[in-house]
Amino acid sequence: MSTTTPAVSPVVDAAHAAPFTGAEEYHAAIAEIRAAAASYYAGEDLAMDDATYDALLARVAATEVAEPGWTVAGSPTEVVAAGAVAGGDVEHSTPMLSLANVFDADELHAWAARLERVLGRPARGYTVEPKIDGMAIAARYVDGRLVQVATRGDGRAGEDVTGQAAAVAGLPGELARAVTVEVRGEVFMTDADFTRANELRTAHGGQPFANPRNAAAGTLRAQDRAYVAPLSFLAYGVHDLPGGEGLFHSAAMAAVAELGVATTAGSPTGMPLCSTVDELLAAIAALGAARGTLGFDIDGAVIKADDPADRDAAGSSSRAPRWAIAHKFPADTRTGKLLGIEVQVGRTGVITPVAVLEPVQVGGVVVTSATLHNFDDLVRRDVRVGDTVFVRRAGEVIPEITGAKLDVRPDGAEPFTPPEVCPRCGGDIDRSQKRWRCVQGRACGAVESLAYFTARDSMDIEGLGDKVIRALVAAGHVTDPADLYDLDVETLEQLDRLGRTSATKLVTAIDASRTQPLSRVLTGLGVRMTGRSMSRRLARHFASMQDLRAATVEQLQEVEAVGPERAATIHAELADLGPVIDKLIARGVTTTEPGVTPYAERVAAAAAAAASDDGAGAAAAGPRLPLQNEDGTPMTVVVTGSVPGLTRNEGNEAVEHLGGKSSGSVSKRTALVVVGDGAGTKAAKAEELGLTIMPADRFAALLTAHTNGDHPTLADFLP
Repeated sequence: MSTTTPAVSPVVDAAHAAPFTGAEEYHAAIAEIRAAAASYYAGEDLAMDDATYDALLARVAATEVAEPGWTVAGSPTEVVAAGAVAGGDVEHSTPMLSLANVFDADELHAWAARLERVLGRPARGYTVEPKIDGMAIAARYVDGRLVQVATRGDGRAGEDVTGQAAAVAGLPGELARAVTVEVRGEVFMTDADFTRANELRTAHGGQPFANPRNAAAGTLRAQDRAYVAPLSFLAYGVHDLPGGEGLFHSAAMAAVAELGVATTAGSPTGMPLCSTVDELLAAIAALGAARGTLGFDIDGAVIKADDPADRDAAGSSSRAPRWAIAHKFPADTRTGKLLGIEVQVGRTGVITPVAVLEPVQVGGVVVTSATLHNFDDLVRRDVRVGDTVFVRRAGEVIPEITGAKLDVRPDGAEPFTPPEVCPRCGGDIDRSQKRWRCVQGRACGAVESLAYFTARDSMDIEGLGDKVIRALVAAGHVTDPADLYDLDVETLEQLDRLGRTSATKLVTAIDASRTQPLSRVLTGLGVRMTGRSMSRRLARHFASMQDLRAATVEQLQEVEAVGPERAATIHAELADLGPVIDKLIARGVTTTEPGVTPYAERVAAAAAAAASDDGAGAAAAGPRLPLQNEDGTPMTVVVTGSVPGLTRNEGNEAVEHLGGKSSGSVSKRTALVVVGDGAGTKAAKAEELGLTIMPADRFAALLTAHTNGDHPTLADFLP
């Protein structure tokens, strides 16, 4: 977002910030801070990145020191949530305060020294927790049951979001013991859930969330929304814990975890206990180093006095406790020069603006391009070529442009003009939704669609490279994947630089691809909201293209990770692809998944078993696959290192072909770990957890035996 105030410097603490020289600038800055905070806490799009917000707030604080007579009532330097958030109907048992910030070792030493002076001695230990970038809530349990959840609001009272919080992971509806207690913590979105939330939102015609924090806040406060986006919770505090009088903070959080509530102590980095500032700095550095691997956003570390007596002695100001401090990390947002705006057309016809940047390091990587989301968003943010823009990258999320610094915009910078026609084919554009599309859809992206269909992870047609595909499309020989199976040697050898020998090999390769399983066909078709893994799940569940196409939206939701929105999209996509699928079937392309009993047969067998109530129909479903549990559910399997004869993706395919579920991380819930050459820390963790381990060569042998129809069991191939 641009500012109406003068350019802010990169400093973030009042001790070094430059005060405003006029009262008008000071008041304008306060108005802007309040507007940005209101947007932030309401879960709307970012109005200002963290670094700019901190710097502006620091200048306000410095101004109030230099000119105390200018200080306004309810200044953002003194009140919770910058004084920008309205309260609610739920009054908190005790105020939900904010935290003061430090940004370096010197400031942390100074804070610890102030606390020591207040106590008359060093604090009796500190805890270090991740500062989760989410939305603070208070959850009230009565006799072990969750009865009320409220947002922080203005710190004194918040909104009742009990209904929306019912499905938040880590915040159980019932505790392990029937106690009355209040738990406080952060509701947030993991990186994976953020991706899922944006899939849901865009599937309903909405604009993608700006970031996980806004997504979490917006989702928690939303009412009567047609979809439910996933949320998580980690507790950082507890009130009225039975028997908790005098408990150190670390012990109290352990007690909360025993009740079944997820806590910051149970996060990947745990809750280190420290005695000195040097130990604190080491723990903070370790947390910062792990920041990109946590799977969710954090923007700092929270340091707290562990001893409740220290807390009582230190007390709190009207804004923040004196016994806790937030050590903020550098923001994952940087400024860079916008060199150009390109328009890209995806293989499904989606037209997207993309920012071309001067190389800028963001989040540990050099970024040269970033998403601008859509044309409405581009116009709203008023980003222009030549601007200095804010570039954000969190974890593994694609870099995005969040706004421009209007105060340094070059003279003559022109607003971006969206295309009038599709930049690839010159056809009309469908502007009825946020994401514009070429009206020709996939036909516009024939080259890209064909390249995706023929790729190694799809139909794996060797020799059908980009140049050949472009030549075929240009000559009018191919417009969709099914047309490939009509090609003959005579047609191909007419193409430039493709002799008869090469043409013959290519026809042979195309013909051989007819036997690829259904999962590969689905991957190649590029059904929206699916990928390789989802295509394999769909193929293994329905077993045939016929049953998959006949499935209702409700039946599609039987597949793991397919919710109502994804199911509706897949259902519509399959209908849209119907003519191409019919052509593929007519040309002899495989439409079944080997080793899987057809869905219709399984449904009929289950119905028969239920009717007879003797389980006789269970046998009709076929023998149990090697990587299925006794109840028929898939085992969770991790493949680490290389498997002889298989690529990494083929190794994951093999797991699912054998009835299992492929996973990328090792945990206590992992049933089997396949270890091959080049295996790393996952193998060591598997040994540490005492998990079942299978050498990669035996896994390959198991796959071969199953493919040959020998009906092997897992036990036959374990060491």
